[in-house]
Amino acid sequence: MKKMMIMALGLLFSTSVFAGADHYIRKDGNHIQHLKITKQKGDVNVLVDVDFEPGANETDKPCSAEISGEAKVISENELILKKQAQGEAHYCQLKVNLSGDEAKIEESQDCARYFSGGFCRFGSEGKALNKIK
Repeated sequence: MKKMMIMALGLLFSTSVFAGADHYIRKDGNHIQHLKITKQKGDVNVLVDVDFEPGANETDKPCSAEISGEAKVISENELILKKQAQGEAHYCQLKVNLSGDEAKIEESQDCARYFSGGFCRFGSEGKALNKIK
C-alpha cells in the first residue's frame, strides 16, 4: 500500500514538473480580460475569458465569455487558437502575440458573433494584457 501511494505521488509530481502556466490580465473600465497559456509535454493550451459589467451610467448589457483549446505554435512569440462554433461553419481564430511580460490578442470577425454574444471581445484592441507574476 505504501509503495502504491509513493508511486502515485511520484507520478503526479513528475507530470506537474513539465507543466507551466502563464497568466495575463487587462482591465479597461468594467471590461476584464484574462489569458492563460499552459504548456505541458509539448502541448500548448490557451484559455481566454472576458467579463463586462456595465456601470450605472452605461446602457450596454453585461456579458461573460470564454474560449479555450489547444493552440498552434507559430513562433516563440506567436500562438493561434482556432475553434469552430458548434453546429456551424464559422470559426473564431485568436492570434496571441507575446512580448516580454505583455500579450496582445487579435480576434477574427466571427468571434464576437458566434462565441462571445456581442459586446464582449476576446481581442485586446491593440492594448496589452500584463503578465501576472
